[in-house]
Amino acid sequence: MKTLESCYEYEFNKLNFLERKLKITHPKTILLGPPKCGKSYLIYDYLSTYETQEYLYIDLNDLKNDKTEVISHLKAFVHSNNIKVLVIENYEFDFDLPICASIILTTSMSKNLVGFKKLYMQALDFEEYILHDNKHQNITNSFNSYFKYGNLPEIISYDEGDKPRRSQEVLRLFCKDNTELRIIQLLFSNIDEKKSIYQLFSTLKKRIKISKDKFYETCKTYEENKIIFFLEKFNQEKAVKKLYSYNYGFVNSISHTKKFKHEFTNMVFLELQNKFKEIYYLDNVDFYIPKSNSIILSIPFFNDFILNTITKKLLNAILEYEISNITIVTISNTQVLFLEDLEVQILPFYEWALS
Repeated sequence: MKTLESCYEYEFNKLNFLERKLKITHPKTILLGPPKCGKSYLIYDYLSTYETQEYLYIDLNDLKNDKTEVISHLKAFVHSNNIKVLVIENYEFDFDLPICASIILTTSMSKNLVGFKKLYMQALDFEEYILHDNKHQNITNSFNSYFKYGNLPEIISYDEGDKPRRSQEVLRLFCKDNTELRIIQLLFSNIDEKKSIYQLFSTLKKRIKISKDKFYETCKTYEENKIIFFLEKFNQEKAVKKLYSYNYGFVNSISHTKKFKHEFTNMVFLELQNKFKEIYYLDNVDFYIPKSNSIILSIPFFNDFILNTITKKLLNAILEYEISNITIVTISNTQVLFLEDLEVQILPFYEWALS
């Protein structure tokens, strides 16, 4: 039982942890989420409250670990060592779990288990990022780095020149083969675009040999793991959806084409996605929040000329949806103006995200 004995020796109570807004609070938890968003460190934080002899940590993707041995001896090992917490990373639901007071699983498969609570982990929002960022002396510099290189926790610690390369490495980590890598490149290069799955498939099919089933199945898996998001148009389920990524920073790693507005809008979407269950888009409106009758527009470089062009387009939406709040998120503008009697707040992203 070399694998289990070695895994039993891991110690996490001596590690230093950076606080995240999400915590593991349920003793039986299935932890899901995109790669490199901090799932393992959330587990380490949970284990740090226990004595070393009380937990068993197993990563089934670790090449040193013999999965056959784990399956054969896990139940007996947990029982004989009075294990209180069992952690299995990269669990594939292909063997039964032992009886244990607390079991924490990570997986890429969105399945249910009786008695288990699902917990979805995302990468850093801006508030978390500035708490973790010790390199920059002011919020403007932190924002510039956050926008340029993305929201993965580990990216903060890399030197500037190494960040793009590391982003490419992360992409390859969760792609099983070159076909999946081409799929993810296509998806991320179309963020903030209105594209149907069929349109995306048709584009890729012209470039590589791929079946429709393979493409659709991969996209479904990515969506389940919140690697990608498909944003619906309000009250129009059959309308073409808008596509977003869990990390807008990948765009600069996969293409020489600059998509500044798209990346910025993706960043705004992620902040909203962390705060609201229901988000939609409308004609001429980036984001509509029904709960608060709010409209959020992503306009990195706002000016009065832009205001004149969008005013007429917004008036129909304001009347139809009884909008009571409009926010325009920018790179650096701060202003208050009125559309008829409705106040419009214009805020830089870093101020809006922290408000």
